[in-house]
Amino acid sequence: MANKTVVNKQTQSPQSDEVSLKTWIGLFGAMLGAFMAVLDIQITNSSLEQISGALGASTDEGSWISTAYLVAEIVTIPLTGWLSQVFSVRWYLIGNSILFIFFSVCCAFAGNLGEMILFRAGQGFTGGVLIPMAFSIVLTTLPPSKQPIGLAMFSVTATFAPSIGPTIGGWLTDNYGWQYNFYLNILPGLLLIAIVLYAIDPQPLQLNRFKEGDWFGIISMALGLGSLEVVLEEGERWDWFGSKALRQLSIVAVIFLTLFLWIELTRKKPFINLRLLLRRNFGISSVAGLALGLGLYGTVYLIPLYLGQIQDYSPQQIGEVIMWSGVPQLFLIPLVPKLMQRFDIRWMAAVGFGIFAISCFMNSNMTHYTAIQELKWSQLVRSLGQPLMILPLSSIATANIEKEQAGSASGLFNMTRNLGGSVGIAALDTLLTRREQFHSERIGETVTSSSPQTLQRIDQMTQYFMSLGSDPSTAHNQALESIADTVQREAYVMAYNDCFYFIAIALLVCGIALLLTKKVKGGATAGAH
Repeated sequence: MANKTVVNKQTQSPQSDEVSLKTWIGLFGAMLGAFMAVLDIQITNSSLEQISGALGASTDEGSWISTAYLVAEIVTIPLTGWLSQVFSVRWYLIGNSILFIFFSVCCAFAGNLGEMILFRAGQGFTGGVLIPMAFSIVLTTLPPSKQPIGLAMFSVTATFAPSIGPTIGGWLTDNYGWQYNFYLNILPGLLLIAIVLYAIDPQPLQLNRFKEGDWFGIISMALGLGSLEVVLEEGERWDWFGSKALRQLSIVAVIFLTLFLWIELTRKKPFINLRLLLRRNFGISSVAGLALGLGLYGTVYLIPLYLGQIQDYSPQQIGEVIMWSGVPQLFLIPLVPKLMQRFDIRWMAAVGFGIFAISCFMNSNMTHYTAIQELKWSQLVRSLGQPLMILPLSSIATANIEKEQAGSASGLFNMTRNLGGSVGIAALDTLLTRREQFHSERIGETVTSSSPQTLQRIDQMTQYFMSLGSDPSTAHNQALESIADTVQREAYVMAYNDCFYFIAIALLVCGIALLLTKKVKGGATAGAH
């Protein structure tokens, strides 16, 4: 697949390491778009209860507000490399930016859940384009020596945006209303359009590519990935294979993903080059990308859930906790390209994964007293690890990737990270439920009516409720309910600890696996031969 340079030919020559200001401006615009798209994955998570309530939907129904975005995004990311050639980079970015703003405004005006799901899907389908396009532009416009700087900019979108999303969303919801989570995209979106119009020169459209398009591959990919994403996002709420709908979607996912793999590996001109996964560095890095997605999105999923359920935090308070893993990254990420010039980036990535794992181990020892003062330390440790993960990992993955393969490489690498997040959250959701049940049963074995400690506690609680004005019978029932709530609370805390332990182990294993990749120089990324 030919992936042409997206800036003016005069801005840089293939032999030169000089990069014009215009190119950097165009790159900044692409990063702004990616930041908006990643931010929108998380920004509604801390406000789902308020949004669902305003639309007259239950919490379970409201989960589709996030699911619709993720399903559309996971489908559009692999298509981006091919479609950007068909419509040209400039007009493909502008068109999707305009539609992204349009769907964002529509979300703010949605009057019911059906409209919100439709508009969020539109947001995901257009916003999902902006993520791989930013990555691809780094690979196609910057010389190898400058690509670590571009990848550092991209890492801000990949790690900082998920960390800061709940903070911004919670603050906007508490102070202005949930609609401002969507209005937030208007000004950056307009700035993105202006930058693209200025910095990325027009290229001829190649609409004739539609005639030779890999339509069977595209359709099978869309049906397979879309069905898989719904299964992963809604599995726990729909009782997994106890649901007829999920069983049918699982069959659809298996059939069409298998068909997709067969078509793309046998077709002469596939829309995405899956053979890149057979290259040692790209393949191992893509697997590590799954773990990265699990860590990034899994922790941002679990912490707000824990704080809302156990500590009864508001969206803004939850955002203040998450913020501790986000803001420090802005100061650390600019230092990483310099470190990459001095150290083996495989070890840097492994250390980053290790530090992230340590932060999760710190979260695996929580009690019901654990709140912002305790959590901020693990969040700070996390902020040290994340910059060391994404930038070296991106460099390892794209080492010696030809420029004509940049679209496929970008689509695959970003898809694995997002898929890792979806698979990870589904696994964590199930693990949380199963482990809560397990710990409840184990605690329940000790909290029995034959236990002297339990009888003493029931008596104390009964006396307490009687002092508040309840009659003896009511006070006794209230005491039993209070103890049952305490057992469930402790079981959930232990289940959250298990989930963080699971993330930590996954990160450690993939961090070690990265040491098996071929050695790459700090500046030797795409196009370096």
